[in-house]
Amino acid sequence: MDASDLRVFAAVARLGGMNRAAAELNTVQSNVTARIRHLEDLLKATLFERHSRGVALTAAGRRLLPYAERVAQLLDEARRAVRDDGRPKGELAIGSLETTAALRLTPVLTAYARAWPEVDVALRTGTTQELIHEVLARRLEGAFVCGPVEHPDLEETMVYREELALLTPPSMRSLDQVFAARDLKIVVLRAGCSYRQRLEEILVRRGVVGLRRLEFGTLEAIFGCVAAGLGVTLLPRALIGPVWGKGRVRVHQLPAKEGRVATLFVRRRDAFVSSALDAFLELARRSPPRAAPA
Repeated sequence: MDASDLRVFAAVARLGGMNRAAAELNTVQSNVTARIRHLEDLLKATLFERHSRGVALTAAGRRLLPYAERVAQLLDEARRAVRDDGRPKGELAIGSLETTAALRLTPVLTAYARAWPEVDVALRTGTTQELIHEVLARRLEGAFVCGPVEHPDLEETMVYREELALLTPPSMRSLDQVFAARDLKIVVLRAGCSYRQRLEEILVRRGVVGLRRLEFGTLEAIFGCVAAGLGVTLLPRALIGPVWGKGRVRVHQLPAKEGRVATLFVRRRDAFVSSALDAFLELARRSPPRAAPA
């Protein structure tokens, strides 16, 4: 069993067909079929079930797939490590919370592109849970997420500190009014969002139960719904002013133990740290925060 056989196997598994895998690998179907048969003979196991629409993994194939993907990722990482001479270049795939991207990373990305034009940066946004999954799967070199994070395979670096605030419609003048509201709706991102989880915990501690949720895919939609009086949300206070206009929502300060949160950069402990990533993190640490409104 060699890496090229596993690469062909992974392509067939992902695309669900020999023809489609052959097209992606720039080869002919007979070559792909022969590679799969050789691998099945070597392992003495059937890896795919053939059907009219293509192929599907057998139980043995499903067990093999994560190993095949890991081998491909490690080989790619090895190539990058050998070619890394200390000068940032090539591809850099990192993740970020949408709030961190909006508040912190625009000037960082601008300065980075100017300083290191040979690097192609791919920035992917998501929830803390989604980003951690992508880092563990080696699809991202690292990601900016909301702390705390405790995982034995991840190394964490504290990069920023944020102050969270409860954002409500202007008509809600106090936190007491928020917590006493009947049929309170929270306007949040999808499950896996750390701010959503923290908001739910804050409300439950104050006896607010039976929450109704309005779930949206973007921060702009969440802010617009809160401004329109549809519910409340929890977001970094510094977004008001630099990103969204003042006066559209009311900003309620929370006790420090509930409102202070660390933004961490997480990466796999066993992963190669490229020069491109090192340079990006150095710029990110030096980037001043946007001023919060008075």
